[in-house]
This record gives sequence, structure tokens and C-alpha cells, in this order.
Amino acid sequence: MSSLFEFAGRVARFGFRVIVDTFRPPLELKQLWSQIEEAGSRSLPLVAASGLALGVVMTLHTRNTLVTFGAEAAIPKVQSVGFFVEIGPLLVALLVAGRVGAGIGAVLANMRATEQIDAIEALSIDSFKYLVVPRVLACVLVLPLLTVFMDFSGMFGGFLSEYALSHVSARLYITRAFTNLDLANFIPPTLKTAVFGFIIGTISSFFGYTTNEGAEGVGRAATNSVVLSSLVIILADILLVRCIFLLFPKSAI
Repeated sequence: MSSLFEFAGRVARFGFRVIVDTFRPPLELKQLWSQIEEAGSRSLPLVAASGLALGVVMTLHTRNTLVTFGAEAAIPKVQSVGFFVEIGPLLVALLVAGRVGAGIGAVLANMRATEQIDAIEALSIDSFKYLVVPRVLACVLVLPLLTVFMDFSGMFGGFLSEYALSHVSARLYITRAFTNLDLANFIPPTLKTAVFGFIIGTISSFFGYTTNEGAEGVGRAATNSVVLSSLVIILADILLVRCIFLLFPKSAI
């Protein structure tokens, strides 16, 4: 237990240093833009394909049950609520943890193993602010955007599935999907993914930046980044959902 608390303290101190250095000039804009492209643009195909496929599958699963109870008209509403409130934010976070988190851990661990970080520091450059802060900040910024993309990809997949089965029009599908659905059901769940982004960036950077195992630590850092980021995201999601219900009662459907 003492080792666990010690490790948690080290990660927390690492995360606090990220927050402090984020507001300390200068901001490495070139590095930040590069990481936004890596974490955001290159993740779009994966997010789009996953959302589209999950939208189709979710409609197929819920349709049989709802048709049995004569609630076929509720299929679009179930789809929109499911994606906007929970499925979209959580799935995007786990996908990014697997793709981007592993990359951050592996890249930084490789730089540490090949002494590139030492070389950067030898040039009087703050390696932490140059390498870690842009990666964490990029994850924080792109997660909400990717979540929006996931939500509407899922809705489009659901529409395609429903259109193939019942030939419902796009206008009617959209009307049913967004009836009685307000911003309280959409904005808080989307914004909570910024916290997921901070978790992914911080934990992945921690394993990569602090590794001291040489070449063997590269693969271990990538694996640990994905596993621990995913676990912490799931635990954090429980707390964040409860906080959202307390602060935004209308979001509880």
C-alpha cells in the first residue's frame, strides 16, 4: 500500500507540475500544434469508423427490444442520449488512450533511453515544458472535439441503420432524436473529456519521461500508459458523472 500511495503521489506531483508550467511562458506553440495534429487529426479516421460502426450496432440491438414494446419511435432518442451522455465521451477517451497514450509513452521513453532528453537539457531548454506540456495540453484540447465528432458519427450510423430497416426520413429521425434534449445533456459530458485528456497526457508522459530502464522500458512505458490511463478514466468517469448530476440536474435523463 505504501508503494501504491508513493506512486500516486509521484503522478499527482507530475500532473501539478504540468498545470503550473502550462501557465508559465513561453508556450511552445509549434510543439503544441504538432501534438494537436498527432492526437487530433490522425485520430479522426479511427473515431469516425468506431462511431459509425457502434451507431449501426446500437440501433440493431435496441430496435428489437423497443419494437417489441411498440416504442419504435424512441429509437433515435435512445441513440442520441446514449451517445451524447456516455458512450461517445467514454469511448473516445479509451480509443485515444490506446492510440495516443501508447505513442506518447513510447516516444518519450525512447527519447530518454537514447539520451535525447539529456541533449535537449544540455542546450538549456526546459525538456519538461518542451516535451511534456504540449502533449498534455494537446490531449486536453482535442478530446472534446473528437467527442463531438464521435457523437455525430454514431448518430449518422444509427440513421443509416434505421433508414435501411424502416426507411425513416432524415428530418423525422433528427426531430425524434433531439426532442426534449437540451444543452445540459450535451455540453457537460463533452467537456468532461478534457479531464480525460489531462489524465491520458499526464499518465502517458509520466511513464515515458521518468523511465530509467533503457530500451526495455520503451515497450513497458507504452503498455503501462494505456492500461493505467484506461483504468483511471473509468474511475474518473464515475466521479464526473456524479458531479454532473449534482451541478446539472437536467442532464440526468
